[in-house]
Amino acid sequence: MALDEGKDVKGGHDAREYDHEGPFKQVGTRPDRPDGVDKVTGRARFGADAYAAGMLHGAILRSPHAHARILGIDTSRAEALDGVKAVVTRADFDVDLTGEDWNILENIMAGEKALYDGHAIAAVAATSKFIAREALDLIEVEYEILPHVTDVDAAMQPGAPVIREGVADASVPEGMHPNVVRHHDSGHGDVEAGFAEADLVVERHFTTEATHQGYIEPHACLAQMGPDGRGEMWVTTQGHWNVQKLCARLLGVEASALRVTASEIGGGFGGKTTVFIEPVALALSRKANRPVKLVMDRTEVFRASGPTSSASMDIKIGMKKDGTMTAAQGTFRLQGGAFPYAPMEFTAMCAFACYDLKNVRQQGWDVMTNRPKQAAYRAPGSPMAAFAVESVIDEMCKTLGLDPIEVRLKNAA
Repeated sequence: MALDEGKDVKGGHDAREYDHEGPFKQVGTRPDRPDGVDKVTGRARFGADAYAAGMLHGAILRSPHAHARILGIDTSRAEALDGVKAVVTRADFDVDLTGEDWNILENIMAGEKALYDGHAIAAVAATSKFIAREALDLIEVEYEILPHVTDVDAAMQPGAPVIREGVADASVPEGMHPNVVRHHDSGHGDVEAGFAEADLVVERHFTTEATHQGYIEPHACLAQMGPDGRGEMWVTTQGHWNVQKLCARLLGVEASALRVTASEIGGGFGGKTTVFIEPVALALSRKANRPVKLVMDRTEVFRASGPTSSASMDIKIGMKKDGTMTAAQGTFRLQGGAFPYAPMEFTAMCAFACYDLKNVRQQGWDVMTNRPKQAAYRAPGSPMAAFAVESVIDEMCKTLGLDPIEVRLKNAA
């Protein structure tokens, strides 16, 4: 859009007007996509299109149990199958990691326990994908099945199955269940006084389920790593630098030893910002000394990649008859799978951010359950907060006979 330079500046604000008929107007036009020709002609190469001479095909054995102790893994029959070139388990990731790096390693390959249905237990590389899948059936895993919990509220209750001990940080009050690993508490003013000023106070409970990003293209990568620890990857990802960093840490090599090429991507929406199969493909390649391709099928994508967090929320808002909001309070419980770092801070901070509230408090609880490790999806943690808060505001406007748009404008920050 072109600027009309003939206008002046008043009151410290640029009062120049935009010429909406200028040469850069885009609305209503049909610009050519720079990637359009390659995609409609089939020249675009996605993750599963990558190929290398001597390439092997990988497959991953996944836990059929939501929570189980792994007592033993026997891979000898799979290794003896004609065409199998490598089998890896957690023992092949010989690195000493802590914090989030350890969480990511634990998510991509189970250690002492399978923490969710679909958790990777072992992986195979073979000369064909059919032999690789056949080999998975020959791997014998001895499980001790444990009680599991997948609901965020149930996971906080006394007597709930313990996912992992000793994960909680210093923010969690004493006496909380070990599944509660982080706590957020923020706000200002006096919410109780604010509620006392209100003509109407509404308190509601909401739950939202975990939502998968639903990208059309599954996770796919081709990895090549030699005995010297130098490797190369072709991968469908939203962040190839993050893939490089995480794979290097999980394989115990320098990041500079890995070269990562991002392929065309068939959707991601936040769900392809981390790693799931990439370190496994590298470990298989290092052991077989040949390139290995791993491609998730649709079932694996839903069982073993990262959806959003599910949430349980309590919202309380006070409002005067004229639509003035006097106080707001929210408690947000999010599960991030069997690992910490559900985005409960974002949920709490988003909830009332667009309103000018003199009295507000928000609490967030990060809770572990027997589910896959959550991943980003378009403003992680925020849509569920907006849904809950705006639902209460709509209800209050209807009760008081007020225009919901005018009420929002009246209270806008």
